[in-house]
This record gives sequence, structure tokens and C-alpha cells, in this order.
Amino acid sequence: MSGRAGCKWGLAVIGAMVVGLGMATAGNALERLDFAVRGASAALDKELRFASILLASQKAGTVDAQDLFADARAEYASLLGALYASGHYSPVIHVLIDGREAAGIAPLDAPARIGRIEVQVDPGPVFAFSRAVVAPLAAGTVLPEGFAAGAVAESGAVVAAVGAAVDGWRDVGHAKAVAGAQNLVADHGSATLSAEVAIRPGPRLRFGPLAVQGHARMREARVLEIAGLPVGQVYSPAEVERAAARLRRSGVFKSVTLVEDDAITAPDLLGITARLVEEKTRRYSFGAEIASFDGLMVNGTWLHRNLFGGAERLTLNGEIRNIGVQSGGIDYGLGLTLDRPATFTPDTTLGIGAQYEHLDEVDFVSDGFDVAVSLTQVFSEALTAQAGFGYEYADVTDASGSSVFQSLSLPVGVTWDKRDARTEAAKGFYLEAEAKPFLGFGITDSGMRLTGDLRGYRAAGERLVFAGRLQAGAILGASLAGTPRDDLFYSGGGGTVRGQPYQSLGVYVLQDALLNPFKTGGTYYVAGSVEARLKVSNTIGLVGFLDAGQVDVDGFFTGAGNWHAGAGLGVRYATGVGPIRLDLAVPVGGSTGDGLQIYLGLGQAF
Repeated sequence: MSGRAGCKWGLAVIGAMVVGLGMATAGNALERLDFAVRGASAALDKELRFASILLASQKAGTVDAQDLFADARAEYASLLGALYASGHYSPVIHVLIDGREAAGIAPLDAPARIGRIEVQVDPGPVFAFSRAVVAPLAAGTVLPEGFAAGAVAESGAVVAAVGAAVDGWRDVGHAKAVAGAQNLVADHGSATLSAEVAIRPGPRLRFGPLAVQGHARMREARVLEIAGLPVGQVYSPAEVERAAARLRRSGVFKSVTLVEDDAITAPDLLGITARLVEEKTRRYSFGAEIASFDGLMVNGTWLHRNLFGGAERLTLNGEIRNIGVQSGGIDYGLGLTLDRPATFTPDTTLGIGAQYEHLDEVDFVSDGFDVAVSLTQVFSEALTAQAGFGYEYADVTDASGSSVFQSLSLPVGVTWDKRDARTEAAKGFYLEAEAKPFLGFGITDSGMRLTGDLRGYRAAGERLVFAGRLQAGAILGASLAGTPRDDLFYSGGGGTVRGQPYQSLGVYVLQDALLNPFKTGGTYYVAGSVEARLKVSNTIGLVGFLDAGQVDVDGFFTGAGNWHAGAGLGVRYATGVGPIRLDLAVPVGGSTGDGLQIYLGLGQAF
């Protein structure tokens, strides 16, 4: 079949398929399917095979003759679309059913049995653009490089150019910009395509009022505050998307859709309607993670998404760690937070929290309590900053006796997340950093605690990903003895160095009453991890990893501290909420090792 009559023929095929659906007959299995493309590159051959409906049906095990006949009739249009996308506008396509052209078989004469189907494709020459014009364009609009005279005339390049032109006008306030008259002419003698498309920008518009639908439990005034749509300002699709993202980020809604009005409200206002579907107000969640030396960790969370009808999120969480740990005792904690989005600005969330925590570590026992108020500012989907003010109290018992640490802190942090996926990243990076100045009371020194966590990901082909992580921390201005114990740094365990026991690496600087040094965390810390993640199948993955960590006092690598390392292999099983992780690791450096360590949890290690 010639591609010149493709569009009209495609409509006929659709009609034939509709008629044919009512003619189900018993059919026998297809004995043979041949697919041949003459004179095509390997890339084009692959694209055509990917577009083939018949090959997909064969893979799916389709055997019914009526289904195969319908697929054969639809094969022309599917292959034609793939050829147009590659710049071939004069192909010849044959789909033969037991030697008869499928397009020539009337739907009412559909065969009751099909033994052999042959697909033969002659792509014909590659067409080039003789003319490539989309106009008028808004200032600053950049058309795709492939849409230019002399370039391969791929149909997708025309579509992309029109899309870029329409988006360009919408970006400067012309919300009703659409494609107008089109003049697409293929010259088969010269193998060229002339493409001219006119754009109708329409008037420049401003945001009209935001209407709200589906807010059964949310107050409408709060929906408007959270959305933050700038009513009266020049229309911008980016502002529409930001408003939708704010509503989704509130966690109250299962579905958020912002729809532009069809009509313009005089003189130049475009109304927007927020169509919302609310989530259930309450949610419960539970988690668990186990390691051979660290023991079992279990946690649970209760969440109310909309406490007072304004998207206030109340969260109660509890956690028990180190159940069955080989050294130390059980840690547990209970926390409460209340978050209110759209406080001060649409992108600012106010948080109030309180937490109690009991720590039973190898070198100290602590009961701590803290309260804090924080503001979180979302600058973009990737960049978030947080600042807060808090009070911290800890009653600590260690080899030197009992001590009470108290401080006021002003933590400031930033999170920059440029990963392509949060649960299974293949490229990009993640950066989290915090500076926490603190003012101590009594025996507590004043100073600043700095922490950083940098992760990077790079794919090497479709199945292999290399991942790396660098963690660092430092206490500035405060002595080791005058720093709250849970602010000091340790290394070892699933979050730092796998293959080494949990928090097994610290420093021996402080002395007890008999002048014997005992272990504490350090004031300086650095750790690194590298992983090679190989995807064996759609659900199974293998990981090889190497971790190393160093803890020190009064600086990095001063000699007062020590280092250790671990390495191992892991298996990942993909699920809808992230991979299930099993890691086996052994110590490969340092003096804190204790044999094979096993880690089981949900999600990648980082």
C-alpha cells in the first residue's frame, strides 16, 4: 500500500475494525508470521518491529483468527505512523494473509482460519524538509533543531515545532494559542516535504478567579491560600502547575486537576477551576528493618491530613530500635508534629514538633526531650530550605557519671534533589546539608553542628547504575565533653558502613573516674559508599558495594580517631513502593569488625 493514501485508508480501517468486532469465529493458531523490511537501517527495522501490532499479538499468544484479521488490518496504519516518524513518506506496505492482501479482504469475508501472515515493508527514500516554517513566534521561542530546511523530515519534528510555538505564546500570557492553517506537501519526485503551519496566538490574558470543586472537608478559603494562584496577573502555565503542585503537596487530595475555562471573561480574564478529590483523613503506616548485629527496628505512624479543615497535618510516630542488638540496649522514641501549609506564603509550611527519645547505647544511656518550631520553604520541586528554633534536653549517664545537657538551637538546612526517581534513581544527585548553631546551658558548650549528605547516580547502559555517597559532619566551637552525646558522630551499621557493627567506631578521648579512656562519638566524621547496581530482570537486581568511615576529634584525619571499611553483595526485589533490600557484608578494614553482617529493609541503601 502506498503511504500517499494512508490517512483516508486509516479511517477505512477503523470502520472495518468496528464492523469486524461483531464477527467472532472460532480460529486456529497462527502457524507462521514473517516480518521483512527491505533496505532499512537496523534502527528503522527495530522501530518498525516495535510498532508492529502483529508481532505484539504473536508475543501475547493471540490465536483467534478474527483477532488476527483485525490486527492485520490495523498493521498498515501502525507501520505507516512509524515510517512517517522516521521521514519515510512513500513507503509500500503489504500485509498478506495466506497470500491475500489484508486490506483487500472485506470485513464480512474475514477468514475463519489463518495459517500464515507475511508483512513486507519497503520504506522508500528518506524525505528532507524543503521548507520548515511555523509562524508567528513569541519572542524567545526556540524551535527544535530538527525542524529546519535540509533536515530529515520526521513527522515528530513538525509536531514538536508546533508544540514549541504554542507553548511559547502561552508562556507570555496567550493562553488560547492554537495551531491554525496547515500546509503540508510531500514531493515524491524530489523526496522532500514542505511544512508550513500558522499559529493563532489569541489575546494576552490575566488570571481570573479560581473556582473550587470537590472540597468536602476543606475550607474553600484555605484551598485558595494553598493554591496561591496570582489572580489578576498575566497568565502563565508555570503558575498553574505550581498551584496544582502546592495542592498535591498538602497531602489532603488524592487527585488535583486545574482546568482552564473555555471562554474568556471580559475584558481579559481566564477563569481556572480546581477539581479536587480528597484523600481519607487518616492514615496508618508501619515499617520494619533488621540487621544481624543492629537488631530489629519497627516503627509506626498515625496521620491526620486535615485536622481543622485547613490542611493541618497532625503526625504521631513511634519507633523501637535495636531489638535483639548484640551490644547496648533497646532505643525507643515518640514524636508529635503539626504542620500547616501556606503560612506567610503559599510555599511556606509552619511546623511545630515535640519528641521524646530513650537511647541505650554501648557507651551511654540517655533520656532526651526536644521541642521545635520550624519554617519550610519550597523554592521548586527540587529545592527546599528549612529553618527552625528549638530547645533540647538530655539526661545522660556514661562512664564519667551523670550529666544534663541543655541547649537552644537554630538549625538551618537545605535539600536539593535532582534525582530522576526517588526510590530507584538512575541519574542525577541529592544533596542535604544543615548548620545548627546551639547555645548551651550549664555544662553544655555553645557551638555549631554541621552535617552534609551528597549522593550521585549515573547509568551505564540500560541495566547498570553506579551510585556514590559522601557523608560528613563536624562540631565547631564546642568541646567533646561539652557536646550532647546524641550530637556526636559514630560510624558502623546500615546507614554508614555496612559490614561493621552498629556505631562500633568512635573515639577514646574522655576518661572515667579511674582515668581509663572510654568510647564516645567524635566531633568530626566522614564516610563514603560506592555501589554497582545491576538489573538482572524487571524485578531482580544485584548490588556490589564498598563502604568506609572515619571518626575523629578536633579535625579530619588528625590521628586521634580511626577508620574502618566494609564490603559486600546485595539482592534487590522490585515492588511498587521501592525495592526490598537484602545486603550481606563483611569487614575489610579497621579493628571493629565482627564477622558477617546481614541487612534487610525496604528501599535502596541510599
